[in-house]
Amino acid sequence: MRIARPALILATLAVLIAASSWCPSGLAADWSGWRGTNRDGKSADTGLLKQWPDTGPTLLWKTDSVGEGFGSMAVSGGTVYTSGAVDGKLKIFTFELDGKPQWQAELDAASKKDPGGSRATPTIDQGNLYLLSGNGVLGCFDARSGDRKWTRSAKEFGGESGGWGYAESVLIYKDLAVFKPGGKNCIAALNKATGQTVWTSTGFDAGPEYGSCLLVEFNNRPLIVTGTNAGIVCVDARDGKLLWKNDFSAGNTANCPTPAYADGHVFWANGYGRGGICLKLKTDGDSVAADVAWTTRDMDCHHGGYVIQEGYIYGNNGGGWACLELATGKRMWNERAVGKGSLCFADGMLYLFSENGGEGGLATCSPEGLDIKGKIKVDGSGTSWAHPVVSGGRLYLRYDKNLYCFQVSRPGR
Repeated sequence: MRIARPALILATLAVLIAASSWCPSGLAADWSGWRGTNRDGKSADTGLLKQWPDTGPTLLWKTDSVGEGFGSMAVSGGTVYTSGAVDGKLKIFTFELDGKPQWQAELDAASKKDPGGSRATPTIDQGNLYLLSGNGVLGCFDARSGDRKWTRSAKEFGGESGGWGYAESVLIYKDLAVFKPGGKNCIAALNKATGQTVWTSTGFDAGPEYGSCLLVEFNNRPLIVTGTNAGIVCVDARDGKLLWKNDFSAGNTANCPTPAYADGHVFWANGYGRGGICLKLKTDGDSVAADVAWTTRDMDCHHGGYVIQEGYIYGNNGGGWACLELATGKRMWNERAVGKGSLCFADGMLYLFSENGGEGGLATCSPEGLDIKGKIKVDGSGTSWAHPVVSGGRLYLRYDKNLYCFQVSRPGR
């Protein structure tokens, strides 16, 4: 009887493991929450179409049963997650990659603040799902079954939302689930397994507004940066102590976008005529500080966000889109394209989605100019504030109660 050599056994196991984890087209499979796994609006997918047919990419499936709202999608472990309001209840909806419904779970009563419907995107982490309701109820669920594990409320921390309710997507950092109740305990970090409070922020008092928290690693130090109604703030991710703040856009009608980070720069832009600010991080003794690098009126961004790619910022500017140089703020171009909306980045291209009319677009991502390489139209009504998602060679668009899945990978991939 021959005994297999250890090297052969290891090689065989490697093949089996690779086969079990293979995803269609060999593409990155997970987009684990708001603006992607790294919260930068960028997909790791490759092998995608650089030009769409005149009829648009192939529609794989559609459902009209995700309820009312603006929650974007998470894609993780072969499941698509989103949230919506049905019959006055905020629910989580899940689907297999072929569109077959999986489980549903109820988190809370739907927010009665205008506009109605869901707001936040589910966050998936190590088999758990985290979602914050418009009323400030944070729930942790089993991502495979939908069983509820724990809930907390922003009211427990003395927090109060702005006039449109809570809209934040929960940030996971190591063993922490982080969100903004607002007030003196503006940012709260909970044990992600139990929901118990680990720390609350200190050194400032601010309303939570509508954007989410961003984790930044600077000089081997973990930071949490986020927008509030008093401006942009940065706390130490380990204990919540304030490191720096800037009152840019304080008192604005609404501060919705999540900040972006690249190459030591934090960028934050808002709508209602405020524009953007770029802050350069620096060490300050044992702490971290931020100097204003530049401000701009050339990215008036209501909700649609921005991505930073190879030294340039691409994002919503008023009724269209703009590109700015990260280092200087110089405007490279401004285009109408599909009109005001949201975006994500994948495989060297921008995926644009209009907030009105359900128009999507594939565009080049270059400081030399914006070139549309295909358009698509989906059904829905009212305003859409759900961002597009590209994961596993597929494009997900959510408009009103409808969720669409398109194939955007190249044939044979």
